[in-house]
Amino acid sequence: MELTQENPDVDAYLAVGEAVDHDHPLVRATAERISLTHPDAYSYAKASYEFVRDTIPHSQDSGDLRVTWRASDVLEQGTGICYAKSVAYAALLRARGIPAALCYQRLADDDGTNPVIHGLVAVRLPGEERWARQDVRGNVPPGVDAQFSVEEERLAWVVRPEIDEVDYPVLHAEPHPVVLHALRAATDRPHLWRTLPTEL
Repeated sequence: MELTQENPDVDAYLAVGEAVDHDHPLVRATAERISLTHPDAYSYAKASYEFVRDTIPHSQDSGDLRVTWRASDVLEQGTGICYAKSVAYAALLRARGIPAALCYQRLADDDGTNPVIHGLVAVRLPGEERWARQDVRGNVPPGVDAQFSVEEERLAWVVRPEIDEVDYPVLHAEPHPVVLHALRAATDRPHLWRTLPTEL
């Protein structure tokens, strides 16, 4: 699949936004801490990926009822669903000058019911001509094995077109409006679960 920038200017994927608030002191401090032991772009991108994937639990997995949507809130509260964790990872990348975009899949149960939009991040490392999608949701349930990779995708799930699952090709600088609306309107995670977007 060919990924498409919503904004043709790659600098849009370095910009500070309402959700991707990498100018926040906590985001910058976290980025600085990771970069101390991972100074080059590739090792930093991988280390920050593993930091978000493994040390910030997906709120459904942990039972946390809070809903986060800004990168700084995800890092401060240590929780978030896939959309929020993706925003946090994008912010950590941008804090070190690495272009990062938000992108999405439409996933469903095995019989095609209960569709839901799943959040990913695309990274463009220095010297690379292409974007590489990453999944920081967390490797739950058992058998899910998402890994950082810029050569071959190692996402949590591969879409199944036969049940109307979709890889959306557009790369967004900020969360898609329907995603951001769902996050901001939710009073808690059970509320969010009832209002998750099912398509873009």
